[in-house]
Amino acid sequence: MTESVPVTPEVLRWARESAGLTIDEVVQKMNRKSVTYEVIEAWEDGFESPTYPQMERLAYDLYKRPLAMFFFPEPPEETSPKQSFRTLPEYEIEHLPQRIRLLLRKAQSFQLNLYELYDGVNPSENKIVQDLSFGVRASEVAIAKKVRRYLEVSLDKQIHSASAEEAFKMWREKLESLGVFIFKDAFKDDSFSGFCLYDSQFPVIYINNSKPATRQVFTLFHELAHLLFKTGGVDTRLDDYIDYLDGDSRRIEVLCNRFAGEFLVPKKDFENRVEEGAFDDYAIEQLASIYKVSREVILRKLLDRGSIEESSYHQKVAEWAQHKNGRRGSGGDYYLTQGAYLGKKYIGKAFSRYYQNQISVERLADYLGVKVKSIDGMEALLHRNGAAV
Repeated sequence: MTESVPVTPEVLRWARESAGLTIDEVVQKMNRKSVTYEVIEAWEDGFESPTYPQMERLAYDLYKRPLAMFFFPEPPEETSPKQSFRTLPEYEIEHLPQRIRLLLRKAQSFQLNLYELYDGVNPSENKIVQDLSFGVRASEVAIAKKVRRYLEVSLDKQIHSASAEEAFKMWREKLESLGVFIFKDAFKDDSFSGFCLYDSQFPVIYINNSKPATRQVFTLFHELAHLLFKTGGVDTRLDDYIDYLDGDSRRIEVLCNRFAGEFLVPKKDFENRVEEGAFDDYAIEQLASIYKVSREVILRKLLDRGSIEESSYHQKVAEWAQHKNGRRGSGGDYYLTQGAYLGKKYIGKAFSRYYQNQISVERLADYLGVKVKSIDGMEALLHRNGAAV
């Protein structure tokens, strides 16, 4: 018989309620005759405890929480979407989809994990979020130049990346070496490209893996700008919400977009490459390929320099959006996908703690967000990719 695990009843109840589930709904989703209303009630009152397999089912499948959280002495204090995304207008926060709220909680869990894995101290010698800071009146050109110098990655190196996918990997590794942790997931909502959570020790950027690599690169730098302004933020497909902002919130959001565009496609270099005349899809595609960015970024640069009319800009963006299918994967390799989501630095650190007998295999599975039976596959991925520890 499988032994029960000593989870904290108050946390168990909090996790259910914060997931918006009634006890009856939990019983129905558990789909096991042995788990009745009375059993769930006894767990939450502390008279009985679930088994480990039951806790895995509750944590990962129903409540979408790290399993380790259920051993906390009390429910954790979570930052609300309003606190995390201060530059979003109220109506946008109120209408955040349930999936995005879930991913926000997941990102917050990763931040807690990072504090535990690294004993509260970011291991990077240089930390970009601590070393660089900008006021809301700074120009995107000045910010882009300073960030480029700090990263020590030339525009030439960016241009000579083999593909947008390789460019993203390069930027991810560079930023993670400078103290920013980057995670990915399938957002299942095409309106959102990513978001970030500011923290002085463990800032996190979360990227929609279903977006094309060119969009992921742009989102990476949009969110980096938010972190450099010491605030969380969201990168959405539509910028209509900016019209509802005012003051510094509006200035920051506009600057984040402009910084990402200027950093990836510097105005001076762009001017040297652009020839006057008609800018058809082929010419735009060629420029996008050079900088490893999306066509929309190039189109915006052309709009900003007055080469196209605003009506043409919106018409073309709408046309591309209508014909874009996105990256709709058909499943693929589960472990490769998890590797892309978590990143080799994070996976390597979790396994390092496990190899040093500092955490159990169950705790390792919790850090990685997988079930214990998947640890062997994750370990094979670790050695295949040579993840850093």
